Amino acid sequence: MAEADGKSTVLNGGSEEKEPGDDQHKEEDASGSKEGQTQSSPDGPKETGEASGDKPMPDVEGETGANREGEEEEDTDSMDGSGLYSLTEDGERESEGGRRERAKEKDGGKRAARKRNRPGGGTNHSSSSDEDDDEEDDEEQKDEEDDDEAMEAWLGAELRDLRGPIWRAVPSLRSREIGRDSHQFVRRVCGARGLVQRLELQGRLERHTGCVNTLHFNPSGTRLASGSDDLRVVIWDWAIRRAELEFDSGHKSNVFQAKFLPHSGDSTLAMCARDGQIRVAELSATQRCKNTKRVAQHKGAAHKLALEPDSPCSFLSAGEDAVVFGIDLRLDRPANKLVVVKEGDKKVGLYTIFVNPAKTHQFAVGGRDQYVRIYDQRKINENDNNGVLKKFCPSHLVSSESKTNITCLVYSHDGTELLASYNDEDIYLFDSNHSDGADYRRRYKGHRNNATVKGVNFYGPCSEFVVSGSDCGHIYLWDKYSARIVQFMEGDRGGVVNCLEPHPHLPGMATSGLDHDIKLWAPTAETPTGLKGLKEVMKKNKRERDEDSVRHGDQYDTQLLWFLMRHMRNRRPPRARREGGDADTDESWSSPDSSDEEEGGPDHVQCMSS
Repeated sequence: MAEADGKSTVLNGGSEEKEPGDDQHKEEDASGSKEGQTQSSPDGPKETGEASGDKPMPDVEGETGANREGEEEEDTDSMDGSGLYSLTEDGERESEGGRRERAKEKDGGKRAARKRNRPGGGTNHSSSSDEDDDEEDDEEQKDEEDDDEAMEAWLGAELRDLRGPIWRAVPSLRSREIGRDSHQFVRRVCGARGLVQRLELQGRLERHTGCVNTLHFNPSGTRLASGSDDLRVVIWDWAIRRAELEFDSGHKSNVFQAKFLPHSGDSTLAMCARDGQIRVAELSATQRCKNTKRVAQHKGAAHKLALEPDSPCSFLSAGEDAVVFGIDLRLDRPANKLVVVKEGDKKVGLYTIFVNPAKTHQFAVGGRDQYVRIYDQRKINENDNNGVLKKFCPSHLVSSESKTNITCLVYSHDGTELLASYNDEDIYLFDSNHSDGADYRRRYKGHRNNATVKGVNFYGPCSEFVVSGSDCGHIYLWDKYSARIVQFMEGDRGGVVNCLEPHPHLPGMATSGLDHDIKLWAPTAETPTGLKGLKEVMKKNKRERDEDSVRHGDQYDTQLLWFLMRHMRNRRPPRARREGGDADTDESWSSPDSSDEEEGGPDHVQCMSS
């Protein structure tokens, strides 16, 4: 915890403004920071090494008010805060002393109450009793301080210094006006940290009557597709917040993904769901759905689809039955079983799949164990290492007794990096070009991924940031290089944010979760974020995670509950089943390669809703 003198461990990135009534020691800190800036190299900010959280880092943006005004006169944009956020907010720092006084008064009240509860009402007590109370209070306070120090050290470990700003508004606008680097303007704007720190809620898209599990922009960014537990898919003109098309997906259970196929003129939409079906919707230019067709069937939920960047007719699917299908819509029988993912002889149910955008013959999968597996479609031989090209895992999770799953993974824009989110663990960045078994390069902390199959994504045209939702209902954005949080927003009132979809060409994104609406975010805030409340939320997430990790049986109990619910649903009366089946009269393609493994055992239990 921050001490009363205002010192705090600097854990996250951003800009921080001084309050007019700061104490004298804060002015000294600011002047010291100013001197440090004067002595720094003119070529750019020096890195002070990796911040381990063991000692405070200098606030490189700690200018005085006069200097800040002078800088604004010279460059009124200064959109990108070049400094580092302290995890302790200004308001918390100013009121730290007051909170400590209140805590002391509270402790004193507890001691007095204990005395009154003793025989005699506390009037006849020995001095040894008072000493025992004081010793107990001191031990409790020491334990709390030790816990806080350990928490601060954990949050501050494996962090680096934020790099200096790479984009400034006024110089960039001037260059664009005279035609210099105008083609790079939008890309640099979308990757600017200053705009990320100004993201705020712009509006909501309301149409669904269930949790919204999937969002996907078309390649041009003009339309947004969403799918929900209500089994419907909506195509939005998000700019004017209007639903242009709404149709029944044809699925029997929660729609998990709906994606526009590239170069299809936005006329083909691929979908997958909890019922294990992979379906394709054909859309007309007159804003209606011609039909939906089943092209593959998994035995178990199918959570994710992987598009091939340049193909309008082929994509991949992965299911909890451990099967990966390659689907080619040009064939009479579109589904082709590529691989059954195994660890030894045991099948590994899958939650996520992604195609390498630079090497489209390679794809990565993740699921019910700790390994990220990469396959090459050209040379999958299940008799040789189960067909795996290479696999990655954080070294401390290789032999971990806790059961960790990968809920989502994505490649960076150029395919050189791979991001994986682990349930009730952290987010890890791997170099996809490293050899088999290589450890992670970066680690992103602070969120909570436990209640649902949660997504993760890169943000920015060059994958400059990492974005994830959390069980606490917040959205986190980390600077990819430093692993520091640069934005923190309240995302869902329902408490969980699952889906995050950056716009392909503009600085903004769409998010969804347990709420029945879609939220749109854009960098329109007048001032950068203050990361208000971040410290307490991060600590709460970590404590809850640690407490849950002690109860190993909880995860199985939750899965068992979902299994029982699914079993009861499958035992509906035959009449109800026939009525449900009569509504699905569209054309369906069958395939001899459809997944036919028998379900059974814990590995085939449906996971929680995503």
